[in-house]
Amino acid sequence: MHDHPAPPPADLLDAYARSLAGKAAGTIDAYVRAVQRLTIWVAQRPGSGGVFHPRQLTRTAIEIYLAELEDAGYSSSHRTRVKAAASRFAQWLIEEHGLLLRNPTRGITIPPQPLLAPRELSPEQRYVLRNLVERADDRRGAALFALGYWAGCRVSDVAWLRMEHAHVGPKIGWLHVGFKGGKGRDIDLVNAARQPLHTYLQRGGREPDSPFVFTSQRTDRLTEAGIHHWFRSLKTYATKDEWELIRSVAFHDLRHDFAHRARAVGWTIEELAYYLGHVTRQGAPAIQTTARYTQVSRAHLKEKLHRLTG
Repeated sequence: MHDHPAPPPADLLDAYARSLAGKAAGTIDAYVRAVQRLTIWVAQRPGSGGVFHPRQLTRTAIEIYLAELEDAGYSSSHRTRVKAAASRFAQWLIEEHGLLLRNPTRGITIPPQPLLAPRELSPEQRYVLRNLVERADDRRGAALFALGYWAGCRVSDVAWLRMEHAHVGPKIGWLHVGFKGGKGRDIDLVNAARQPLHTYLQRGGREPDSPFVFTSQRTDRLTEAGIHHWFRSLKTYATKDEWELIRSVAFHDLRHDFAHRARAVGWTIEELAYYLGHVTRQGAPAIQTTARYTQVSRAHLKEKLHRLTG
């Protein structure tokens, strides 16, 4: 098996993509992208000589790669998808080409994401993030940030937002969002969300032929992974002091913080549940989910303890 040179990675990936025929287009795209990143990473390891060889796809390689993704802040669900894509790729190498003896992902487990209290950003963190967006001077980035911070959108809401569902002009702004679980909803935008999105649509350099609002240079849709990559890139503009404040902040934390700020100005749990898309299959507000987004913190209670009188 090891005496024959492996086909070039591009040939392998093209053939692998064809083997996924029958799956949804989004699934094929996600699997191929995940495998492409994995093979590039493996090719950069010692002993590979800058070229991907299937024999280098070992359990050790997969475990270290997944550990690096965790250290970089990727969620357990993302790492589970990467492992699934790698497993399917390895099994294909075994069955179709005989290039592996065993599936290197077998026996690797990824612990579930701990159920933590959704995050409320501090005033300092909000200040730093909004400043970074302004300093980056990136119209697409400003619109992405605005939809997370000022509209509480999920990453999937943003990544799958279609032009036909973006009703944005100089004075009006509302969206039809809700890719996750097929729970679509109409939400109005405050000016702080509408203005950056309108500017991006008018002068942001998006691919005009794409049906999606947010595009990238390589595809007609900026993927969820692409949005997370953009957010990590945004944080690289931070100074050392700023970085210490925001190093652990993820894009999804913007949605959590939006929920806290909305509650602080008087939104009811029911109103917030609708706006965030927390609804049951019957269309009723999922109060329990939304309440977790806005649960009280120890800091809040500590502050109010000092107001007690007797």
